[in-house]
Amino acid sequence: MINKINVLLVEIRDLKVNNSEEIEALRIKYLSKKGEITSLMNDFRHVAAEEKKILGQKLNELKEQAQKKINELKAGYENQSSSDDSIDLSRTAYPYHVGTRHPLSIVKQEICDIFGRLGFSIAEGPEIEDDWHVFSSLNFADDHPARDMQDTFFIQQGIDTLLRTHTSSVQTRVMEKTQPPIRIICPGRVYRNEAISYRAHCFFHQVEALYIDKNVSFADLKQVLLFFAKEMFGPDTKIRLRPSFFPFTEPSAEMDISCNLCGGKGCPFCKHTGWVEILGCGMVDPNVLENCGIDSKVYSGYALGMGIERITNLKYQVKDLRMFSENDVRFLRQFEAAT
Repeated sequence: MINKINVLLVEIRDLKVNNSEEIEALRIKYLSKKGEITSLMNDFRHVAAEEKKILGQKLNELKEQAQKKINELKAGYENQSSSDDSIDLSRTAYPYHVGTRHPLSIVKQEICDIFGRLGFSIAEGPEIEDDWHVFSSLNFADDHPARDMQDTFFIQQGIDTLLRTHTSSVQTRVMEKTQPPIRIICPGRVYRNEAISYRAHCFFHQVEALYIDKNVSFADLKQVLLFFAKEMFGPDTKIRLRPSFFPFTEPSAEMDISCNLCGGKGCPFCKHTGWVEILGCGMVDPNVLENCGIDSKVYSGYALGMGIERITNLKYQVKDLRMFSENDVRFLRQFEAAT
């Protein structure tokens, strides 16, 4: 027995492991109930009385050395694992895809940043509005088609509460409470009673801008539009203004930009005209200023508005508007680089 104890002492002293599983295997081999040291302890009962003192000391030494060696191996392996920077213990056990910003949010922020550099501040208002702020204060006639149920979502029949059809309602609220100079940009969601298709939706997003001060002219508006177009679509972008009509501006215009796909040469996207419409604009009608408590003989201003989906289509060539609201992650992952 003394020879076997000496052999085990040498064997335990030279133990080496590569992982935690091997450490546990050694503990079972030497110190478990069926291990080799436990087996020697059981055989100790049959040892002659005169040998028990020496063998007992040797067995205790063997057990202590085995326990000490196992503990040393555990401590060494744990320290080695914790110092390994290549292992991220906080990482999830399965692949995790990080979310990205929605393309409409990306474009909206870009538009706001451009106008922010011109001194415009962001203004917001409620999506559930009344007739005054959406229509009447903006010079809409009582029989204007926009007031029909076929074009506007009225929340309750007989009560002038509706879902706003444009963010111009935010402009009227600001004009009622603020004296010029006013320089604001109004991003937000709007609603119209339209059939959903690849070209239209019952809700979409707008950004409108308003500037009111003394001696504001159409030339000021044109310079802002040119600056915006070049910042958003590139320095080679050209603009043109076409006469139009809006109840709340006079004179009114629609703005086109040179097609950013063909460079103005003509292609199917711009219907071979070389131009693409992106927004409406004009000088604020004096009646709108007076409705909101601003003296139209002292102050003048301009307003402009654009659909965020329209601008996003031009930048990223998204052909179906419904994709913006369907939350298809395959579509959204295409914009990871844009964030």
